[in-house]
Amino acid sequence: MPRHLKSPVPTAHVTAARADVAERVRVILDDIRERGDEAVRQYSEKFDDWSPESFRLAPDEIRRIVSRVPGTVLDDIRFVQQQVRTFARAQRDALGDVEIETLPGVRLGHRHVPVSGAGAYVPGGRYPLTASAHMTIVTAKVAGVPRVAACTPPIRGEIPAATVAAMHLAGADEIYLLGGVQAVAALAVGTETIERVPMLAGPGNAYVAEAKRQLFGEVGIDLFAGPTEILVIADEHADPFVVAVDLLSQAEHGPDSPAVLVTTSEELGREVERHIERLLPSMPTRDYAAPAWRDHGEIVVAATLDEAFEIADSYASEHVEVLTENPRQALEKMRDYGALFLGEGTCVSYGDKVIGTNHVLPTRGAARYTGGLWVGKYLKTVTYQEITDTASSALLGEVCGRAARVELFEGHARSGDVRAAKYGTGTLPWNEEGVA
Repeated sequence: MPRHLKSPVPTAHVTAARADVAERVRVILDDIRERGDEAVRQYSEKFDDWSPESFRLAPDEIRRIVSRVPGTVLDDIRFVQQQVRTFARAQRDALGDVEIETLPGVRLGHRHVPVSGAGAYVPGGRYPLTASAHMTIVTAKVAGVPRVAACTPPIRGEIPAATVAAMHLAGADEIYLLGGVQAVAALAVGTETIERVPMLAGPGNAYVAEAKRQLFGEVGIDLFAGPTEILVIADEHADPFVVAVDLLSQAEHGPDSPAVLVTTSEELGREVERHIERLLPSMPTRDYAAPAWRDHGEIVVAATLDEAFEIADSYASEHVEVLTENPRQALEKMRDYGALFLGEGTCVSYGDKVIGTNHVLPTRGAARYTGGLWVGKYLKTVTYQEITDTASSALLGEVCGRAARVELFEGHARSGDVRAAKYGTGTLPWNEEGVA
C-alpha cells in the first residue's frame, strides 16, 4: 500500500469559489451577447484599464511593435515555433484521408477538414505566456485553418510586445489586445467589430476557463482546463535536487497548482522535501510556489515501480516526469496522462516553452478521456458516401426497408423501398396511386 510522506491540505472553499466564478462569468457572457462591443469595452476598462480606439492591431502597429522586440527574443521565438511547426506537420501528415469500396460501386470515405476559423487566447497577467501563441496559432495554421483571430491582454496598461511578435510570427490573421472573459466571449458570440469563430483554444485563468466551459456547444473548445499539474515518478536512481527543482517549476504557475512526487524510495522522498524547503524562501515566484506546495504538494511512497505507475495513472496528471533507471517503461505501463517527459534530460519546462510538443494539456483528471491540443483538434473528420452500382443500391434499399421498419421509421424505410424498386425488383405497396 502507498504511504504519504506529505499530503495535500483539504480546501473546502474550492467548490464555493468555483460557483462564484461561474456566476460572474455567466453575467458577463449574457451582457456581451446583449450589448456587444459596448459591453466588451466596459469590461476591458474595468478589468484591464484598457480602452483603445480599436482593440484590433493594424498591420503598421504590429510592425512597429515587433520592431521594438530584441533580436535575440525574435530569434528564440522563431526557433521554438519551428519546433512546434515541425512536430505539428508530422502529426498532420499522419492523418490520411480514407476511401474504401465495401460492395460493388459502394464507396465510403472520410476527409479531415479544418474548421473555418479559430480563436486563440494567449494569457497575460502576471505571466505573459508567449509560448501559448506558438501552441495555439502555429498548430491551427499547420492544420489549415484559414482564419485565426488571436487575443492577448495588455499588461498593466502596456502592450506585451514579445507576445504580439509571437502571435504575428505564428501566423495570426487578426490580433486583438483584449483579455479575459470579454475576449473569449467576443470571439465566440461575435460583436459589431469582431467576427465570431467556430472554435476557441488556449489556456487562461479560472474565469477564462469557465467562460470556455459555458460557451462549449455554442462553439468548440480545445479542452477543459484547470490549474497546471505536475507529477514526478522517481526511483532510487533519481537526483533529489533535480526532482525538487522540477516540482517547484510547475508550482510557480499558481497557488492552486498540484505538485506530486511518487517514489519507490522513502529516502529520496525525504531528501526532495528538504531541498524544497531550502529552495522556496529565495525563489522569486515563492508567492505562488509556496502556497501551491504547502496546500497541494504531495509525496507518495510506492512499494514497487509498477505500483508507482498505477498510482500515477490514478491522478491522470497533466504533466508526468519519469525519472527512473528505465523511463521508457512508462510508455507501456501508463495510459492516463496529458504528456510524458522521459528521463532526466527532459523536463516539463521544455514542454511548456521550447521542445515542440503542445503545452495545452488536460487537467483535473481529464487525461482519462482526452489528450491535449494538437492539429487534430482543429480538424473535423467528415464522411462521405457514394453508390454508382444500381444493383448495390437495390440491395441496400431492401435491407434498409426492413431495418427501418424494425425501428418503426416508415419514412426511412420508404427511401430504401424506392431504390429497391427503381434499381431492382422491389415493390411499393404503400404507393397505391402509383405516383412516381
